[in-house]
Amino acid sequence: MEILGIGPSELLFIVVLALIILGPRDMQKAGQTIGKWLRRVVTSDGWKLFQQSSREIQTLPNRLMREAALEELKETEKNLRQTIESSRGAAGSLANRTAALTEQPGLAGELEPRILPATPSPSSHAPDDRDSDA
Repeated sequence: MEILGIGPSELLFIVVLALIILGPRDMQKAGQTIGKWLRRVVTSDGWKLFQQSSREIQTLPNRLMREAALEELKETEKNLRQTIESSRGAAGSLANRTAALTEQPGLAGELEPRILPATPSPSSHAPDDRDSDA
């Protein structure tokens, strides 16, 4: 646990130095003076502004990443919408062309799928001349 960036061992060292330098009687007065000063600092508007700025600076990278991701998502959404609209337009025009072709009497038979007979391969069931000689 750190208080204002001072760890427990550093705090103990400061207290021992103060006790040696000030002595036990002046140590009490110094503690009261320091406590009053710290209370004024912590309750001041400047300290609150400092704390708020510190929090904003700490959360700034995360906020910037979220905003950048939102911009990228918006751009991706825009691209997807454009792609969908263009594909709908292309599908609609294709459907219109197909409908127009099927309405023409001469072309209706040409649009129907045709099944072609399978062509036999040369090696399937053909007698081999070498087998008859043996």
